[in-house]
Amino acid sequence: MVFNGNSIIFLIWIVLVIWVIVLTVFLLRMIGHYNRLTKGISVHGLKEILEEILRTQNGLVAEKERLNKEFQRLDKDGTLHIQKIGLERFNPFSDTGGSQSFTLAILDGHDSGLVMTSLYARTGNRWYVKEVRLGKGKEYDLSKEELNAIHKAQKFIEKRV
Repeated sequence: MVFNGNSIIFLIWIVLVIWVIVLTVFLLRMIGHYNRLTKGISVHGLKEILEEILRTQNGLVAEKERLNKEFQRLDKDGTLHIQKIGLERFNPFSDTGGSQSFTLAILDGHDSGLVMTSLYARTGNRWYVKEVRLGKGKEYDLSKEELNAIHKAQKFIEKRV
């Protein structure tokens, strides 16, 4: 098959017509998509709508940063609240049956708080409260049972996480 000048020009015209048809179909689809995006939203064009979306997005980023800072502040403050509880039951006297005495450790995130000890005897019940700072007795030495209750309280948070 031999091509002459007219057939080459005709072939170029056919390719150009097909190219224009493809571009027209693509353009019509884009215009239809644009119209669906902006239908019923506002009288503004797509540019204004997209700029509003960007402004909203920037506001959300700023709000996210503010919420992150507030979360960090609350997380830091939360270490000062009761977070750990430990209970140790024991029998301090041989004349009583069962482990009716106990020590309760109530600690914050810094292992500070208090231990309450209840000693049960046939003649009565005694309560003792000691302050705890950083896992150790502040003013008074802690008994073995009180140290065990503190140790259980320190493990309490590990079980929850």
